[in-house]
This record gives sequence, C-alpha cells and structure tokens, in this order.
Amino acid sequence: MHRLARPLSLAAVVLLAACSGSDAEGDSMEGPDTGAAMPAVVESPEIPLPEGAQARSLLGEPLFPAEMPDEVRTVYEENLAAALADYEATPDDADAIIWYGRRLAYLQRYDEAIEVFTRGVELHPDDARMLRHRGHRYVSIRDFDAAIADFRTAVELTRGAEDEVEPDGLPNALGIPTSTLHFNIWYHLGLAHYLKGEFEQALLAWNDCLAVSKHPDSVVATSYWLNNTLRRLGLDAEADGVLADISADMEIIESTSYLDVLLLHKGEKTADELVGPMGEGATLASTTTAYGVGMWHYVNGRRDTAYGLFEQVLDNASQWPAFGFVAAEAEMARLADGEDAGSGGADDA
Repeated sequence: MHRLARPLSLAAVVLLAACSGSDAEGDSMEGPDTGAAMPAVVESPEIPLPEGAQARSLLGEPLFPAEMPDEVRTVYEENLAAALADYEATPDDADAIIWYGRRLAYLQRYDEAIEVFTRGVELHPDDARMLRHRGHRYVSIRDFDAAIADFRTAVELTRGAEDEVEPDGLPNALGIPTSTLHFNIWYHLGLAHYLKGEFEQALLAWNDCLAVSKHPDSVVATSYWLNNTLRRLGLDAEADGVLADISADMEIIESTSYLDVLLLHKGEKTADELVGPMGEGATLASTTTAYGVGMWHYVNGRRDTAYGLFEQVLDNASQWPAFGFVAAEAEMARLADGEDAGSGGADDA
C-alpha cells in the first residue's frame, strides 16, 4: 500500500555533488592521488509544503485544513473575529494572545497560531500557558521535538505553583471544564514522547500527569495512554493496576472513547461493539476508538489486525489533527522504517 512507502524526512536533505563512489563525511575532501578538492557537501532547503498545507504527515503526505460544516465554520470564524478584536485592542495582553492563538488553531490555521503563541512567549516568558498551547500545536504539525522542549520548559515554570482550571475553547455539553494547566502540560508531554516511540520517557510523563488528574475525564484520558504505554513496555501487571481504578459507572463527559477502550482491556466490552464506521464516515470519536482497539490487538499479539485498523484510521485524512490519527500514523511510519520486527504474521500469537 502507498502508506508503507518510506516516509519523507522533514530534515534538510544532504546532497553530495560529486563523482560516483565519493564520500560525504566532511565539508570537503581530497580525491585519491590527485590532491584536488572534492565538491563540498551542499545542504538543500527543507522540502517546501504545497500552498495551503499546514504540515507534512509522518508518512510524507501534505496535510491541509479539513472541510467542516458551514454552521460550525461560521461559529468558529465569529469566535475568531471576536478574539482578533480583543488582540488588536490589547496586543500585549496574555489572555488576548492565548485566545487569538486558540481560535486560529480551531480553524486548523496552525502556522498562524504558532506565530501568535511565539509572540506570547517573547512577551511573557514566564507564562507557562504560552508554551503549553504552542507545544500542543507543535504536536498537531508533527514537530514533536519542539513540543517536548516547550512542555519541559513549562514544567519548570509551573514547578511548585498552584494548579489552575483551564477554560475550554470548545465547551462540552455540560459547560464544565475537565482539565487544568498542569494536567495539559504533562498530558501533551507524554503524548509527544509516545508519538516519537519514546515509551520510557512517556511513562514518566503519564505518571506525573495522573498525579494531577483530578476530574474523572482527565483520569480516564491519562489512564488510557498510560495503559497503552505500560503494555508496550511489557509491564502488564502495572497496566492491570491502572485498570483497577477504571469502571463503567464513572461520570464521564468527554472521554467516553478512552473509557470504552479501557473497558475493552478489562474484558467488559468487545472490539466488535466498539469499532464503527471509518473512511469517509469517521469522526473524532471513531478515530480515537479505532486506534485504541488497534493498540489492544497490537499488545495482544494480533499485529496484522492492528495495522489493518491503523490503515483504516488513515483512510479519512480529514481527521489528521486527532491524536488517534497521529498515533496511527506513527505506527505505520515505524512499520515502514522496519522498527517493528514482530509486525508480520502474528495474528495467531
């Protein structure tokens, strides 16, 4: 399949303008016997994105803002217009900067949002919120190293400080915020490490995240990624300990997909009842669930089934900002790089 092609590197491509068989270890080198200088190693610019693309996937494909229903776009654009007016009226105000950046991001204008948050970092270097939001959008565009750097700085800025509830930009049905600043910093730091395949570092972040997860939704969301991480590391007993605190009667507002997958791991739900329409019918919820069910198959040795589900997740590119989509993308990129030696023929394991 086309997605199993080796992903394009986003780093600069190093080209050697030299004769066949030449070496590229230094900036320049002498040819054999002649003493003549060989051509220098030339660093080419990063492969440019097509106009309108916000990022390049981990498999090398350009990612464009997705279509959304007219009524949704209208609300988002009205909110953005109000945030822009506040920003223009008080351009140095931290809250105005944050909301302008957030409203841009909800319209998948991530490049502009990152620019706004970067200005916020410059104006308010001690305000961890700027780094928390910029780091989140670095995750969206697949720049995990930049995200990790932001979140680690945010951790230091908030160390010992009192936590604060973070207002929702897209309120849930009950209008009740379910997360805090400290939670979001640790959560997205763990996610960035997880997406890079740095599972030991992710585990440390998820443990710290669980310690600041107060609302049932945040407990479930953290437990979901923590369970995935522990099982990938072969720490099944510890993962079972995480599941012991999860139950079907938890009062969940937003994280129902995460709860469903945790209950699948507990044997209280089945894969067949969880996986819904994919492809063009995919939603954020079905994307989240499909990746989670795929990971359940993966850690239980059914790797071919898992990769089949990851492929299904990627069949609807409109969901590319979803964490489940990015995670499925990362799994397929690792497979393309040959990093999963146990990926083939393991469905009967």
